[in-house]
Amino acid sequence: MLTIPAVDIYNGKVVRLLKGDFNQIKIYGDNPIEIIQKFEQHLFPWVHIVDLVASVSGNITTINLLKEIKKSSKLRIQFGGGIKNFLQAELLIKEGIDKIIVGSMSVLNKDDFEKTVIKFGAESIVVALDVKNEMVLIKGWTKESNISIWDHLNYCISLGIKYYLCTDVLKDGTLQGPHIEFYKKIMSSYPQIKLIASGGISSVDDLLALKKINIYASVVGKAIYENKISLKELSKFVS
Repeated sequence: MLTIPAVDIYNGKVVRLLKGDFNQIKIYGDNPIEIIQKFEQHLFPWVHIVDLVASVSGNITTINLLKEIKKSSKLRIQFGGGIKNFLQAELLIKEGIDKIIVGSMSVLNKDDFEKTVIKFGAESIVVALDVKNEMVLIKGWTKESNISIWDHLNYCISLGIKYYLCTDVLKDGTLQGPHIEFYKKIMSSYPQIKLIASGGISSVDDLLALKKINIYASVVGKAIYENKISLKELSKFVS
């Protein structure tokens, strides 16, 4: 199982939220490049970057930072936050972003979403399944859609999408462990997808539990910054 370290950026700083709540934000550093260089030193092939400002406003604020990362690092970037339309997706892919994470656009702007899939291919897209009680959240987790994760999976699979980043919002930032039973339910219903688990991971045991149920990858954030898992330990999960 692949493990991808996460860098959430808010106004240029590296932060983490608790359950997606912008009123519960903790700053872990003001130099994302330094942190990303540490990930590269530990031989992680990917980094997960989220523009938190863009996730709500729809205006991507990290283009210059992404360019700098691509110049200074060989890490592949999985980027999300604020990708609301085709032009934004096109800009990011032309800047060399390896995979774009699409959430709200796949729910609210299906025409542009489908255009993006056709133009750039399903391999370049990760669909964000941000869920609360099995319902899909949109606009940076601030609003609940009327779409269940199961209906949305069926729609995206019909377009050929393979990669899904599933975050149980009630687990995110809690360090209380991932929602293993929920992921089991998804994998039993859709064994053909490549599921990326996110939210609540706090230990190597959590990673082993995810690996046991054939999760393709996991995203780890707060556990790194709170020193619950060392980068040395985490680097054992790089493929």
